[in-house]
Amino acid sequence: MITSDASGERPVVLDRREGPHGEVVLRRHRGLFQIIANGCFLMDTSDGRSERLLVRAALDALDDRGSPSVLIGGLGVGFSLAEAAAEPRWGLIRVAEREEAVIDWHRTGPLSAITSAALADPRTGLLRTDLLAHLRASGTRYDALCLDIDNGPQWTVTEDNAGLYSGDGLAACRRALTRGGVLAVWSAQPSEEFEDSLRNAGFGRVRTEEVAVVRGVPDAIHLATRVA
Repeated sequence: MITSDASGERPVVLDRREGPHGEVVLRRHRGLFQIIANGCFLMDTSDGRSERLLVRAALDALDDRGSPSVLIGGLGVGFSLAEAAAEPRWGLIRVAEREEAVIDWHRTGPLSAITSAALADPRTGLLRTDLLAHLRASGTRYDALCLDIDNGPQWTVTEDNAGLYSGDGLAACRRALTRGGVLAVWSAQPSEEFEDSLRNAGFGRVRTEEVAVVRGVPDAIHLATRVA
């Protein structure tokens, strides 16, 4: 169902679908596209600095290796994918997205303006799958994992997402990395507790980069390395 608002002051619903994990909505408000999941605001196209930094910070943290591979967890509005595809140093780019609606919004919908070039890049592959299920089952190893699944490890979109940040979930992330590989996790706020969880899961070089926002607590990129 599409609603309209000629003034642009009220949000306009462009698509609403019921998926396997609840309702997902794409809407437009004051020229921006927004993704809402189960009534929870996830992201919009207003900025994207921290989503792009997620990918850049992971690449900068890698040791000097040629054509590293990256798995991006969550397609979202596409800023992380666009950043990865704009960087020629990445050799292989994969994106795991479990919501068919989000994929459609990028392939044939309004969000294609952000990611059409990235999706056409021969290095890019789009995986319609749950991220944690993919990490546990595929056996593929990546040089970097860039996760932007939730609003943070302590603010998940669905309850089952919490498993990704548990000891078992972080262990699966670690196993999916090459030696010296980097895990980067986007969060709406820094978390010392999550840093401790990363260390307890066997990661080294754990640190957090903060990204200032217009108002409120800074966004955060949690970084950790598989050292052995």
